[in-house]
Amino acid sequence: MIYFRLILTNLGRHGIRTVISVAGIAFSVAAMLTVVTVLQGAIGMFSGILSSGSELIVFERNVSDLFFSDVPASAASQIAHWPMVAHADPVLFGVVSSADHPIITCFGITADDARIRDAVWIAGDRTQFGQVRDGVVLGERAAEFLNASPGSVVPMGHAYFHVVGILRTKNGFEDGGVFMPLDTARSFFHKEGSSVVTIKLHKKDDIPAFKRQVKQSFPNLIGLEDTEFSRSYSQFKILKATAWAVGGCGLALGGLGVANTMIMSVFTRIREIAILRVNGFSNGQIAAVIFGEASIVSVVGAVVGLSIGTCALYGLKLVPALHGYVDVTLRPGLMLIVVVLALLTGIAGALYPSVYAMRIRAVEALRFE
Repeated sequence: MIYFRLILTNLGRHGIRTVISVAGIAFSVAAMLTVVTVLQGAIGMFSGILSSGSELIVFERNVSDLFFSDVPASAASQIAHWPMVAHADPVLFGVVSSADHPIITCFGITADDARIRDAVWIAGDRTQFGQVRDGVVLGERAAEFLNASPGSVVPMGHAYFHVVGILRTKNGFEDGGVFMPLDTARSFFHKEGSSVVTIKLHKKDDIPAFKRQVKQSFPNLIGLEDTEFSRSYSQFKILKATAWAVGGCGLALGGLGVANTMIMSVFTRIREIAILRVNGFSNGQIAAVIFGEASIVSVVGAVVGLSIGTCALYGLKLVPALHGYVDVTLRPGLMLIVVVLALLTGIAGALYPSVYAMRIRAVEALRFE
């Protein structure tokens, strides 16, 4: 108990310095939580596009990005007729542009695709999808920023398309996208096949056999389960690494703030530390006081940072332009990791000050001015 009172007294004597250190850790934690959560949410939404109503994904082997993948139409047709396959949906991904909107995601799909089958149709009828060759269906957000409604003609790239429907999806990328009939998308993007084929099997036990058959029948293609793809896709790895790198840099800066606070605290308390030594405090006990101060600063900073980060995430969700794109699902595992990293950062910042305090000689320190 005496240690705790001593720690609180020392932190309170240098209140402004303590608050600045807490703020440094707090903003670092908030930045890490926000960046990692947003990017993981984006990865989750993109994964959701691929796993919509499916268990596996077939795409071209050794491509750096799915936009460059090209699965021949003949391969998709053969796979769809395999006995173990319940349904196979070819999907063509592309990027189109329109006035004042240089990047709009396009999905070339069939009328039976789960993306439009499970969506809420605000206008139009799914049974009419693909009946008009230049007809497209817009996600609700896409219709909003393109200022389009059923019957409108919208320019995209070098062509014009008639809007035949508007739908609402839970996925932000889809809600801000354009859905084209697969044949129309192939012609528009000058492709003969599709980017991927999403697969639903009759029985999950057939997954290993399906992957083997894809490898044997189509050496240039690969079949992966949705979870396998999410773990191995290079773009996802880059996004995850970026998120943790940015967050790590923020925590490192917060740790430097803690180190500076602890160093200044030790330098201004040299005579006090000497008195503690004279009164029987061991090196370990003095180090425990320094580490205790750093730990409290880090824990309080982490709690404040989690609160700031959570508020920031919910604030981003309320921004109309980001509706559907920000997933504010706070994962307990991520929050625990952030708190532990903040604590370790604070302790690391206290290493040098504690070593310096342990090396103070009482006789010399009592003469220190």
